[in-house]
Amino acid sequence: MAEALAEGGTKSAAPRGGAGPSPGVFEQLGAVADAVLYEGYLLYPYRRSSAKNRVRWQFGVLFPRDWVEADGPVTPGVSGSADSWYQQTECLLRVRQPGSARVRVRVRYLQMQRKQVQEAGHRPVESLRTDDGTVHLTFDEALPRECEVEVPLDELLRGGHTFAVGAAAGEDVETLPEGAGRVVRTRDKVRAETTVTAERLTDDLCRIRVRTTNTAPAPAPRTTRDEALRRALIATHTLLGGDGAEFVSLIDPPAGLEAPVRACRNEFTFPVLGGESGDTGPVLLSAPIILPDHPQVAPESPGDLHDAAEIDEILTLRTMLLTDEEKREARATDPRAAAILDRVDTMPQEVFERLHGAVRSLTPATPAAPADRQSGPVGSPAPATPAPPADRPAWWQEGADDGLSPTSDTVLVDGVPLRGGSRVRLRPRGRGADAQDMFLAGRSAEVAAVFHDVDGSVHLAVTLDDDPAAELNHWYGRFHYFRPDELEPLGPAGPDEPSAPAPAAAPARHTTDSETPAAEAE
Repeated sequence: MAEALAEGGTKSAAPRGGAGPSPGVFEQLGAVADAVLYEGYLLYPYRRSSAKNRVRWQFGVLFPRDWVEADGPVTPGVSGSADSWYQQTECLLRVRQPGSARVRVRVRYLQMQRKQVQEAGHRPVESLRTDDGTVHLTFDEALPRECEVEVPLDELLRGGHTFAVGAAAGEDVETLPEGAGRVVRTRDKVRAETTVTAERLTDDLCRIRVRTTNTAPAPAPRTTRDEALRRALIATHTLLGGDGAEFVSLIDPPAGLEAPVRACRNEFTFPVLGGESGDTGPVLLSAPIILPDHPQVAPESPGDLHDAAEIDEILTLRTMLLTDEEKREARATDPRAAAILDRVDTMPQEVFERLHGAVRSLTPATPAAPADRQSGPVGSPAPATPAPPADRPAWWQEGADDGLSPTSDTVLVDGVPLRGGSRVRLRPRGRGADAQDMFLAGRSAEVAAVFHDVDGSVHLAVTLDDDPAAELNHWYGRFHYFRPDELEPLGPAGPDEPSAPAPAAAPARHTTDSETPAAEAE
């Protein structure tokens, strides 16, 4: 995830002691939150003329209710890519200091701003070039907004707390040199409110609900989405902090809390723990995009590129290759595009070299394993992955694939050899698992092949038992990939158990991280 440019002030109350967010924790998480705030704000090649920059702001958009429901009620779900009029977060809070615990809530979003270029005489135009060669383009921008409250937990338990999170209308006028014209930036009023409530489940466990609603009057029913965005909250997300209390992971809940976690209803948002790794944490980020617990910004990233799903090095190289004319248009499109170009054009070689790659192994290095290709028993989280035998050629050398057979190789899991045709239950890890794999937890599947990665680790390709397209996916070689410690055998793989037919991708005996969806991404 690329680090976003910090913008806008933050207001964080100092913790009052005990378990709670340490000073600056909200701000440390702010780099990730800013990446959420500006995800998709402006995409490469950062030009107004690019088709992808004509349909913008697809995450966490809260419109006035009557407008968004003109064609029917919205369908609740965790996906923040669906337009809605509200966003609801529910999470669990462990109370460490009864009677003095407090909850901090910070709601953050973008307010749309219309940038209109006007030539002399105040006539609106799409573009204008001044005598010094600077180009000015009409384009929509957005400003970061946020509001924060800190409320005693007891007050939330007694009935809740509601506060306004809207933003005022405004207009800014920038006069261009030599009387060439002006740039007018206008903003409509955004009206919204957030209600925070709490429900006590046990003496030391509460369920917190945060619901943010757009309360602005709806525009006319046939108003275009671009116009309706003027009254919307864009990229809406919430930061929660506990003082004298800690949040519980909803992705990987502690033992005994699975049922209350399942009872939490999150709509148009996906809450994850912030801060350091662990079952509980003092801060929580509820975002309109799916993230893992404890998300982090890659330390190598020199700045935001507004596309957290892309690789910094690739985008940086592509941006370097833009023509001078394309760069002039990008700079005229938006100040953030200009900042990206300035950073790329002046990037020191040592900073660029850091973008080339970093190894963050999921498992520690271990001594060389025996020549057979079966891993040891998998009975504890994150077991060590055997290193390749010392006498085997490196993966890029001729003969490295000799003796590997994805459809007949086996790997031991809890003492059971798994191979093509074995049946398993999926148990994705809470930390480091692909976010999409979490939705497959508990599903049964059939192993199609066992693949050995170039780094010596093992992944098993599986097809879901209840997937109606399983046979077709198997034929095409489209699989889900899991590590051995993420699988639970459903039965021993006997000698007569049928093996799955060879997948279409079988000739590629080795896989890489780019081919393995289960690989961890920062």
